Amino acid sequence: MPFHEAIRLALQQIRVQKLKSFFTLLGVMIGVMFLIAVISIVTGMSKYVEEDFAGRVLGANTFTLRRYPWFGNNTTEEQWREWQRRPRVYHRDVMLVRNALPQGTRYAVESQETLWATSRYSRPRQVEAHAVEGDYFTIKKYDLSSGRVFTQQEAELGTPVIVIGDEVASFFFAGLNPIGRELRIGGIPYTVIGVIQHQGSLFGQSLDKTAFAPFQSPLHRLTNPRGDIDGLLVQAPNDLMMRDAMETVREVLRGHRGLRPSVPDDFVMETSESALASFRQIESIMTVAGTALPAIGLVVGGMVIMNIMLVAVAERTREIGIRKALGARRKDILRQFLVEAATLSTAGAVLGILLGILGAKIIQWNTPLPAAVAPWSLVVATLLGTVVGIASGVFPARKAARLDPIAALRQE
Repeated sequence: MPFHEAIRLALQQIRVQKLKSFFTLLGVMIGVMFLIAVISIVTGMSKYVEEDFAGRVLGANTFTLRRYPWFGNNTTEEQWREWQRRPRVYHRDVMLVRNALPQGTRYAVESQETLWATSRYSRPRQVEAHAVEGDYFTIKKYDLSSGRVFTQQEAELGTPVIVIGDEVASFFFAGLNPIGRELRIGGIPYTVIGVIQHQGSLFGQSLDKTAFAPFQSPLHRLTNPRGDIDGLLVQAPNDLMMRDAMETVREVLRGHRGLRPSVPDDFVMETSESALASFRQIESIMTVAGTALPAIGLVVGGMVIMNIMLVAVAERTREIGIRKALGARRKDILRQFLVEAATLSTAGAVLGILLGILGAKIIQWNTPLPAAVAPWSLVVATLLGTVVGIASGVFPARKAARLDPIAALRQE
């Protein structure tokens, strides 16, 4: 029997027995659906974190000098206590590090805190307030929709001027041009001089509910009352220069703090790679855990297919006898039932893929979780469905092929 003829007969059986066929492929369909949905969400999160989170929050070819890491660490209580004993990074350390940086690098200082802001045009609301200096807006790639950033003179004098996100602008100055108007943070008035272009959100957290003032302005006393900073950002033109800058900063800071060669660093220089290392571990765990249940579903689906095919062999014993009497060989009968089982399973896999993609998109539309369909997962799911069908159909097909045609023809 030609292969295409076996497929035609299998599809004909599915059309004739629609309800039974549907319940036969249901297990495979559900298993593949959850498999595609989980892989799509994990892939979407990975792409989202690596491209958006790392690029927009941490910056390209950028490292941040901090007291301890902010991202991607599962810390123990002992480690956390050790971090708390570390000396803080103060603003006076910035000049020391800045003077040692290789030519061509940029630097910026950042201190941030969630603070209450008010204006005469709206009710109070919390904003992410940042006290910054240096090349902060260049490193973060913040373009302005209107106005300007503060000048070097304003930064050095601590002039109470502020650059705000577009969500802050639309809330506190609805229907108005915010440039030149007053925004109060901590009771201190700041003049709005610029509005940053829309940045969107990360994991449901808005990046536009922000406000930036010079570090020397009164704002830094609210963000970091002790006079320390949250981070010193250093950006190099390429990865190699970034690594050189990191070693330079490490040597300077260790020398300044009098650390012996055997003593580990009491600070951290965080890059996008170091921040994403723990996420990749979590990603692998999520992938394994997320595919375990669908795999069980596929096993159950394969058992259902096997049972249904065994029933089909019993129901079609006379048909098998007639085919053998007309010249069908054992391998023709074997192929017929194997192809029928594989066709059922593959059809279930295709429907599962469609439902899995739909499910992933529904989750993306209704939650902060991103989703991205990985093309390889579609191929794997289809092949997996076919393999499950073939594996499940081997025993029933062998049983059908071994039937004695005389005994089969006697079957009522």
